[in-house]
Order: sequence, then C-alpha cells, then structure tokens
Amino acid sequence: MKARGNLLRLKHFQVEDKTRQLAQIDMMVSEFQRMADDLSSQIKFEEEKAGISDPSHFAYPTFAKAAVQRRDNLMISIRDLNDKRLAAQEALDEADEELAKAQKKEARDGNSIVIEEVEKPAIDQAAMIG
Repeated sequence: MKARGNLLRLKHFQVEDKTRQLAQIDMMVSEFQRMADDLSSQIKFEEEKAGISDPSHFAYPTFAKAAVQRRDNLMISIRDLNDKRLAAQEALDEADEELAKAQKKEARDGNSIVIEEVEKPAIDQAAMIG
C-alpha cells in the first residue's frame, strides 16, 4: 500500500514539475516578445531620427543595425522556446495520463481515501505557487 502511495505522490510531483516548466517557458517567451517589441520601437525611432530606413545605406544608424540583429536573435530564441514548449506540453500530457492511470489503479484497489489525502496537498501547493 505504501509503495502505491509513493507512486501516486511521485506522479503528482512529475505533473507539478512539468507544469512549472511550461509556465517558465511561457514567461520567457512573453519576456522575449516584450523585449523584441521594445527593440522594434527603438529601431523605428532611430530610423525616423536619421531619416534612413534602408539598412544597406551607408549612413544607416549603427545603433539600429545592432538593435535589428538583437531583435532577430530574440525572434530565433522565441521560435526555439516555442519548440521546447511543444515538447514540454507533450511531456505534461504524458505525465497527466500516467497520474490518471495511477489514480484509477488506486481507486480500483479500493484505496480512494489515500488518493484524496495525496491529491489535496498537491492541489493546495499548486494554488499557492501559481
């Protein structure tokens, strides 16, 4: 009985961990997007100030060139993070399925009281964290 309770706690922990990872990726994507938007505004301002919007022009502002490169790098990072987010979402879905299987097995064996005791603290902790 104790081993199954430990298994259930482990599955809860895995789901919570995958959820945290997903939230961190989402937070990073939104922060990178905000930074890229700020850089776009700065680039536009520099181009308007110089009166030159062609990056290949010899008098194109150096700051704007650097900002364009940084913005492009951020966009690449956002794409990479979105790929990681898809993988993290798949891992979370898989962990959810494993947790559901463990809960069904526990309920089938007639230990539903143990499930409720294990579930509630995990849910309360998730509510406090996020």
